[in-house]
Amino acid sequence: VQLQASGGGLVQAGGSLTLSCAVSGSIFRFNAMNWYRQAPGKQREYVATITNNGATDYINSVKGRFTIYKDNRKKTMYLQMNNLKPEDTAVYYCRQDEYWGHGTLVTVSS
Repeated sequence: VQLQASGGGLVQAGGSLTLSCAVSGSIFRFNAMNWYRQAPGKQREYVATITNNGATDYINSVKGRFTIYKDNRKKTMYLQMNNLKPEDTAVYYCRQDEYWGHGTLVTVSS
């Protein structure tokens, strides 16, 4: 199983980005998937989860701004990020069980 995250970039505060996580392997539709992030000098933190039946969960700091969703046919998970803030700057990682993607950098300028 391999996870490939993409979609990061530089955006001004208040802007939007959509991250993607493409999964190779056959377990995509059956297991929950997560987004994590690691800001410079900080520990990696959990951001959001989507379960196999589509239930979602978010950390408080992104509720109402971020949306996690997936496309089972494309074996891809997404993180729609709106109203981005400088404190959202981090490398974003996708995860499924013990498998992690390499991360994609999101930089939000003030």
